[in-house]
Amino acid sequence: MYGGIEMDIYKQLLYILSFSFLGEVLSKVFTLPIPGSVIGMLLLFLALQFKLLKVKDVETVGGFLLGNLSILFLPAGVGIMVYFPVIKDTWWLLLIISLLTTAFTIGFVGLIVQGVKRKFEDNSVDLPKDRKDDAKSVSRTYK
Repeated sequence: MYGGIEMDIYKQLLYILSFSFLGEVLSKVFTLPIPGSVIGMLLLFLALQFKLLKVKDVETVGGFLLGNLSILFLPAGVGIMVYFPVIKDTWWLLLIISLLTTAFTIGFVGLIVQGVKRKFEDNSVDLPKDRKDDAKSVSRTYK
């Protein structure tokens, strides 16, 4: 009677919101300079890493939130418009900083990806002859 997908969604949402709330509490109690939501997501990540929580326990709601992430930035955008009189003299500086940090981040991530790719290419495994045919058929299937 009280099962099914609806109950799973409520449970998953409860897990995510509980970690977020715990992060907020820790941030306020210990007066940390890190936002509570960041602490909460870090705690959720650690719970997943140490297998205290399974991915399937937050997968559906987490996927939904990630799929609709752009709508969560609307309040921040509206906030910028509301406070435009405050930043009207320095908006160009904020724009330059945003563009430079975006370019730096893209470049840095590119370097990391190249390094990881090089590391894994060096550690490639040779398949036995009878398994190479299987690998070719799989690669043809996914191209």
